[in-house]
Amino acid sequence: MIGLISFIAFTVLVATVSYWLTGKTEETEDGYFLGGRSLTAGFIAASLLLTNLSTEQIIGLNGQAFTEGILVMCWETLAAIAMVVTALFLLPRYLKGGITTVPQFLENRYDTTTKTIASILFLSGYVIVFLPVVLYSGALAMITMFDIPTLLNVSETTALWIFVWGIGFIGSIYAVFGGLKAVVISDTLNGIGLLIGGFLLTYLSFRYIGDGSVINGVTNLYNFDPSRFNAIGGPTSSVPISTIFSGMMLVQLFYWGTNQAIIQRALGAKNLKEGQKGLLIAAGFKILGPLILVIPGMIAYYLFKGQVDLADQAYPLLVKTVLPSAMMGFFAAVLFGAVLSSFNSALNSSVTLFGLDIYKEHFNKSASDKKVVKIGKQFGVLLAILSMFIAPLIANVPDGLFGYLQEVNGCYSIPILTIIIVGYLTKFVPAIAAKVAIISGSVLYSISQFVIKPIFPEGEYPHFLHIMAILFITNIILMLIIGKLFPRDTAYELLDSKKVDTQEYNYAKPIGLVITIVVIGSYLVFS
Repeated sequence: MIGLISFIAFTVLVATVSYWLTGKTEETEDGYFLGGRSLTAGFIAASLLLTNLSTEQIIGLNGQAFTEGILVMCWETLAAIAMVVTALFLLPRYLKGGITTVPQFLENRYDTTTKTIASILFLSGYVIVFLPVVLYSGALAMITMFDIPTLLNVSETTALWIFVWGIGFIGSIYAVFGGLKAVVISDTLNGIGLLIGGFLLTYLSFRYIGDGSVINGVTNLYNFDPSRFNAIGGPTSSVPISTIFSGMMLVQLFYWGTNQAIIQRALGAKNLKEGQKGLLIAAGFKILGPLILVIPGMIAYYLFKGQVDLADQAYPLLVKTVLPSAMMGFFAAVLFGAVLSSFNSALNSSVTLFGLDIYKEHFNKSASDKKVVKIGKQFGVLLAILSMFIAPLIANVPDGLFGYLQEVNGCYSIPILTIIIVGYLTKFVPAIAAKVAIISGSVLYSISQFVIKPIFPEGEYPHFLHIMAILFITNIILMLIIGKLFPRDTAYELLDSKKVDTQEYNYAKPIGLVITIVVIGSYLVFS
């Protein structure tokens, strides 16, 4: 009962404070979709972290750590380098161009059709993959920690549907009716709770397995199986070391630099300095990410080896075992907030993409900002309902939630990243090259992973991250050849929109260098 009370109290507190601080959201393009371009570094960093740290990340990555050990830390530590690249290379160009969505750059650089194709790919990925995975993982966490089937005397399937729809409904209210500012404020509040709760869980877990001593806990975990502390993945692991030099960094750069649901926070920065500081602060915290997203999974393996049927249940079971009931209620509220964060962030970005890049572009060019926001909200409700229907259908995916999410995302992540990188680094590659690359990249990757791969014996087909790298290079070469044969008539030039101050943060490069060195050092320690 105490746990339930603390859960409700913290959840209501976040909702109340978010509503109070948001006030009346401006129903203008910048006001609704970018928080009025007024976001400062702290809000940007917190929102970036919590949008990423949802249950598909917390449960999924800890589930992989339960199975394979510390080698999966690359998903966290290498993210810091991608965020540095985004802060130094991509964000200055985004803010100079004054874009609201990433596909808007594609329209400026190539043409409207390219923008539309990219927006449709983003939206398809959100509704078919990302949003359902977030809802399912969140529901799985809640029903495992609170043993909802027993509490409500219902089947696990019924409990799953109840929580999927409950999370989806509440998340939709934040995203659809509050706009980006409401999302960012709730993210920040939940982010503080998540960092406190996440580090506290790791601390208490070490004490639990060390009979009251953290040092003994660390020693016991290491001695239990020292091989699980090797960050160098072998050829049969989920993340072979070779993938770090192929598709891993591409996936990270797409996620942190071009994924609308993530980068929209930085696009709402009041100026470039605040945006860069926000990204770099978040990058610093990502280096510590394994303490929340990897180590608990390894501790769960120490405690529950041979007792857990589904690896993705390991983290919720650890929470239930280690935390006192009152604290478990608070932590459940924090996890609930993390689910809402990723769900409402992707939903808000979907509303943005549809309203600006689909509706206004193709259905009503003269629509007012208020009309665009209204139509976007209606689409957001539809998208939320579709994702709530799909979510329970992805239960028991064979490779775990996190692996499933990363592999399927390749259908649109690498093609979009390709045309953005080529778009910024070249001046004469034409729109037709982008169309060919984005369509061929998506189709070829889908054929590779869902048609050809199943034919091969398990473990004998190239890793999906290697496939991504091969297609990335292939599409770049294809675009450059087309650009050589059919160049643009005039060189592309990125014009300054003057919407925000684009003066760079003075310490951005030195801080970025330090972060990169620390990441490399962490691999030297665990190898």
